[in-house]
Amino acid sequence: MKAVDGVSFTVSEGEIFGFLGPNGAGKTTTISMLATLLEPTSGQAYVNGYDILKEKDAVRKSIGIVFQDQSLDEELTAYENMDFHGRLYKVPAAIRKEKIIQLLQLVELDDRTNDLVKTFSGGMRRRLEIARGLLHEPKVLFLDEPTLGLDPQTRNHIWEYIKALNESKRMTIILTTHYMDEADRLCNRVAIIDSGKIVAIDTPERLKESIGGDVIAFETSDNRSLLELASKQAWYKSAKEVNGSVILNVQDADKNVAEIVSLSCKTSIAVKSISIHKPTLEDVFLHYTGKRIRAEEAGTKDRMRMMHRMHRGR
Repeated sequence: MKAVDGVSFTVSEGEIFGFLGPNGAGKTTTISMLATLLEPTSGQAYVNGYDILKEKDAVRKSIGIVFQDQSLDEELTAYENMDFHGRLYKVPAAIRKEKIIQLLQLVELDDRTNDLVKTFSGGMRRRLEIARGLLHEPKVLFLDEPTLGLDPQTRNHIWEYIKALNESKRMTIILTTHYMDEADRLCNRVAIIDSGKIVAIDTPERLKESIGGDVIAFETSDNRSLLELASKQAWYKSAKEVNGSVILNVQDADKNVAEIVSLSCKTSIAVKSISIHKPTLEDVFLHYTGKRIRAEEAGTKDRMRMMHRMHRGR
């Protein structure tokens, strides 16, 4: 089975581009190839105008990466972690010192410059990782689940920094996330990837419009029978049955929900629950993949292996 199968897309300079997909869909594999951590078996790709196969060093100098799992050295201070990263990228000493101070101020960690990372909270560590990834002024920033496991307030705080950087530096950002609200609110465009293929790609708004109308979620004593009846109605657009519930896309849900209830009554089907809402990216994801997205973490072993490859290749 191919991890990534004929994926093709273009990301414009200054764009925030999101990858949505279940675990194993090919998100991390795609990003790993673009970041030169994995070598593709076929095809071509360019990052910041550089060929990922023929110009690996130029690609690596052009990008910053924030991994899902922590990659900081807990026994070093915030400054020392930053300084070590700058040395790896051969940032001159004078510039390195100035940039470290600026970036720690940017992420509001300047008062913890000389504190050991092991004393930091999860949100502080993630902010430090973002600052570290920006030290060499990358043109493209890869973020792999950057806020997974953080509380909502910290998530919002981190995204404020990232959004500000995108706007002020015209930095291109490519991210993976399981949080649909993040993708909807932040991304200029979103690609939904499943089984190694991109099944949909567009702006969040257009993707929501693509599934049509409103969404009715209901659970009855006989979902299949009611779904068959509903599918014959003029207002029916599409539907999925997931985990004991039917997700129905219709036109004018407020008007037609009464007809669904009427159909159930005529056929003695008991309605257990029913709800109506406008389409969300979660509904789009369900529509195109037939499954709900799950916030699961990739294995630490795989992350460390990718980091080893990146450092070994410098």
